[in-house]
Amino acid sequence: MVTQDPKMGRFSVEVELANYKDINLASEGHLAPGDIRRIRVRGVVDTGATRLVLPESVAAQLGVSDVGDVAVRYADGRTSQRRRVGGVHLTYLGRSSVFTAVLEPKRENALIGAIVMEELDLVADCTHQTLAPRDPKQIISEIE
Repeated sequence: MVTQDPKMGRFSVEVELANYKDINLASEGHLAPGDIRRIRVRGVVDTGATRLVLPESVAAQLGVSDVGDVAVRYADGRTSQRRRVGGVHLTYLGRSSVFTAVLEPKRENALIGAIVMEELDLVADCTHQTLAPRDPKQIISEIE
């Protein structure tokens, strides 16, 4: 599901987030697959953003681990310190990876930045409001 955001260069998609530690515990037989903490959320794709950003409430639901603070700079030039969590397993269009995420206390949706798009080899087309794999068959990594 893709939803248009009124701001230019931004649109939203639905992603699945899960606790990566839970996924590992389930794969080792120590946790029932149905007990993996996971949630589907709306994620705003922003080609000008760098990282994955989550509402604090989503991180609490997932039970992901705090990994320290990070300095953030907003588009309007403000700066602040925010908490960062690790072990966030993100899935979109059958592609998935594990990320750290910056937490925003009052945010209502996820923010999907360049690191997520690069890792999953996804291309944002802001004109058509789509986020699609560069190659539908596989992730391609540029290595030189």
